[in-house]
Amino acid sequence: MAWTKYQLFLAGLMLTTGSINTLSAKWADFFSAKGCHDDPEHTFSHPFVQAVGMFLGEFSCLAVFYILLCHDKRRPEPKMNTGGSFNPLLFFPPAMCDMMATSIMYIALNMTSASSFQMLRGSVIIFTGLLSVAFLRRRLAPSQWIGIFITILGLVIVGLADFVNGTSESSHKLSDIITGDLLIIMAQIIVSVQMVLEEMFVYKHDVHPLRAVGSEGFFGFFVLSLLLIPMYFIPVGTFSNNPREVLEDALDAFCQIGHQPLILLALLGNTVSIAFFNFAGISVTKEMSATTRMVLDSLRTLVIWVVSLALGWEQFHGLQVLGFLVLLVGTCLYNGLHRPLLAWTRCCTNTENDDGGSQEERERLLDNKPVQTGGDS
Repeated sequence: MAWTKYQLFLAGLMLTTGSINTLSAKWADFFSAKGCHDDPEHTFSHPFVQAVGMFLGEFSCLAVFYILLCHDKRRPEPKMNTGGSFNPLLFFPPAMCDMMATSIMYIALNMTSASSFQMLRGSVIIFTGLLSVAFLRRRLAPSQWIGIFITILGLVIVGLADFVNGTSESSHKLSDIITGDLLIIMAQIIVSVQMVLEEMFVYKHDVHPLRAVGSEGFFGFFVLSLLLIPMYFIPVGTFSNNPREVLEDALDAFCQIGHQPLILLALLGNTVSIAFFNFAGISVTKEMSATTRMVLDSLRTLVIWVVSLALGWEQFHGLQVLGFLVLLVGTCLYNGLHRPLLAWTRCCTNTENDDGGSQEERERLLDNKPVQTGGDS
């Protein structure tokens, strides 16, 4: 069935904003500017400030939810399903997981390339699958187990590509690249815990997705904003790239933004894009299918890689192409994207109409992979 103009718009919006989210965060890392007082010019390395901006974007989804709710109430027959009553603190544990994972990923993004960053995030299906078996007592299909093992192989290939790149012309040190890759994988473990918590405690209450995203953004924004205060006084030595060598120097970040306004543009791009990306992702799942959302998310990795090459942020490596393709196959198998292809093949040889297949496939995907509320998070 051909897509409508609105569906094409949603798909394009998800692909564009999802790519902008990672690229704008990486773009901010390339800027250098003077800090506060007489500090010399130095690179903008403030992952926790960037994470606060990301949560602000998620928090804005809560405002969108109430705007849509008010608009729906003005109709003669309201149609919006707001879900049942629940304790808002249910969102606190997954929000804290989101906060830790996002902060770690922004630290890692300073150490490795944007394409490797996006590719390695595919490792989340490994830990989500294992944790769902352990805590949700879910039985994975054979194709999902195969997808997990293929994804592990893809991660090894991407890591090998980073190793070869780190020993050649890369602007990052080899030790930084390896540390960054390991931090990304560590963050995906936390993300998988977040997804399991959401399915165990949040989604059984039939919470509207925009409300879920916005509520987690609310907790993440205010908690991390408060944590910036003690981070200003915690020394971490050379692990931090700010002049005071503390965990996070928010004042230095604001001073650098004042000296280089383009940094603010990059941060706003990150904040605004994550809000639109969450909205578009939820709408794609509702208007089309979870399968379409997974395909677009995979294409986002390709867009980020191509743009990074075009901007000269990284060099072309054949191993990355192979790693991307292997990760794509693993993701497709885990999320059941091979089933529509097999169904289409059967339809070409069998004229019998089976309308229940697509609905069954959609329900299976939604049952095996809950909607992510984290940002790019």
